[in-house]
Amino acid sequence: MRDSVSPLHGANLSIAMFLQQPAPWKSSVLGALCFSADAGDAGESQMQTDTDIPCLRVPMQRLDGGDSFCEVWRSSAALTQGRCGAIHYRHDEDVLFGVLVLPETMDADAGKTPLQQATESAYRQVFALLDTLRYPYLFRFWNYIADINTHSFGLERYRQFNLGRQDAFLAHGRDVVGNVPAACALGFHPGTSAPGPLTIAFLAGRVAPLNIENPRQISAYEYPQQYGPRSPTFSRASLVHLGQDEVLFVSGTASIVGHATLHPSDVVAQTRETMTNIAAVLAEANRLARQPSFDLASLYYKVYVRHPADLVQIRNELERIVGATLNAVYLQADVCRQDLLLEIEATAGHPLVTMSGARN
Repeated sequence: MRDSVSPLHGANLSIAMFLQQPAPWKSSVLGALCFSADAGDAGESQMQTDTDIPCLRVPMQRLDGGDSFCEVWRSSAALTQGRCGAIHYRHDEDVLFGVLVLPETMDADAGKTPLQQATESAYRQVFALLDTLRYPYLFRFWNYIADINTHSFGLERYRQFNLGRQDAFLAHGRDVVGNVPAACALGFHPGTSAPGPLTIAFLAGRVAPLNIENPRQISAYEYPQQYGPRSPTFSRASLVHLGQDEVLFVSGTASIVGHATLHPSDVVAQTRETMTNIAAVLAEANRLARQPSFDLASLYYKVYVRHPADLVQIRNELERIVGATLNAVYLQADVCRQDLLLEIEATAGHPLVTMSGARN
């Protein structure tokens, strides 16, 4: 374990800035999530072809006027890369970053929907890889699902995803209550008549994270059945100790208290309630942290907005709450419940290095 340097770095860069980085810098990249509404973005293709970096393309439009951008995760150590099934990954001695994209194909004999099958297959592949390479602890999942609120096969697609996810957790003997990773699950529109693909990135490691819940909310894995036949399998946040450093992953957070959506038609009130929930998660994180210094102003935010017309109100409210130091990007996305108008995820930590402002 390295003590003199931070073992994990995050950076928010435009695709153009990423491509301008020198080769030694690129060789330190564990992986990236690239957000662009342009399916033919040449920069993303160059990232994947020229550098062979695990790069997950998320087809979401940025709403705040900036360029298409990448959330880049880097390491301070030498990296090993590989492919296993659908997964493309890189890792150092402590942390592994992986991405995978799976089509939704129907196996009539499985008795499960195509999305449920794809989800279960994806998570089974992740768990098998982590078992093989001995990175047993999951820190964070990013899940992006086409048409997340659409109903098919008699069930909302987000609920189909939850069925497949929990099936994989149970099949590999993993906890579905308590010891579960931070995560988000957002929807995008694929632009074709075909469903999918299921698009996933993840971070895992060799130290157990501290899984954090929000005292204002029922844990997602204990939601009542009115939200689907299987509960979502994620914690509200994960706090990871790497050497002398800490990094906090705050899951996708929305205007939910207990298990109920609040303010279903008021985007400003939903923004305010969401930030109250994030503040409650930070209080729990600071109670467990070695250095209890997490606050709203220190977070990097990704704000998923259902209706682009709501952007100005959401951004104004966030600036009022957080202040001039607000570091956020805004993306158009569907949220897992139809009555939720936005969802916010956040990251912060002592090893987190932001190379550029969110509005690059």
